[in-house]
Amino acid sequence: MTEPNAPDAATWAFAENFVAETEVAAAAREQARDLGVVPVGRGTASLLTVLMQAINAGAVVELGTGSGVSGLALYAGMAPDGVLTSIDAEPQHQAAARKSFEAAGITPRRIRLIPGDALAVLPNLLSGAYDAVFVDADKLEYVEYVEQALRLLRHGGLLLIDNALWHNRIADEDNQDDRTLVIRETLAAVTEIEEFTASLVPVGDGLLVAVKQ
Repeated sequence: MTEPNAPDAATWAFAENFVAETEVAAAAREQARDLGVVPVGRGTASLLTVLMQAINAGAVVELGTGSGVSGLALYAGMAPDGVLTSIDAEPQHQAAARKSFEAAGITPRRIRLIPGDALAVLPNLLSGAYDAVFVDADKLEYVEYVEQALRLLRHGGLLLIDNALWHNRIADEDNQDDRTLVIRETLAAVTEIEEFTASLVPVGDGLLVAVKQ
C-alpha cells in the first residue's frame, strides 16, 4: 500500500481557504497587519470554530488576543451563553479586538478582555472550569502555558496550541533558535503528559490539539 501524496501548494491553498471568512474577520485580519501581529490563518480559524462547536464550549481561555481574529473564530463555535476570556499584554491589541467584537455584534458580557502577562493572569483563573484553552502568545512561555492549561481544563477539555510547526522550523533538526527549541519542548511535554491525548494538525502554521482525559 502506497503512502498518500503530500498536498501541493494549490491543494494546500484550497484547504486553507475552503471556508469563507466574514467581513468582520477579514477586517480584523487587516487590522492585525497594521498592528504588526500575525493572526491565525483562515484554515486554523475555521478549525477553531468547528472544535468549539463540537464540544459545545461555554468557557474558553485565549492567550494572545491580537486584533480579534482567533477570538471571533472561537466565539463563532461557542454555546449561546458562552464566555471567552482573552488575555494579552498589549492594550492596543485588545482595543482593536474590542472593536472587532463590537462590529460582530458580540455583547460585552460574552467577552472578557484581561490585559497583562498571561503567566501573571492565569493563576487567578479557576481550576477545572474551562472547556478549551487556546495558546497563541509568547512562544518562549509555551511550556508554562501547558502547565497552566492542564490545571484550567475540565476533563474532556481541549488544549489548542498555534504555531506548532513554527514556520517550517520544527521539522528542521538543524534549526536551534530559542523559539523553535521551546516549541519542540512544548510538543514533547504535551505528548508526555498522561492526561493529554494529542494530535498535530498541519493547518495554518500548525495546530496542536490535545484533549484532557
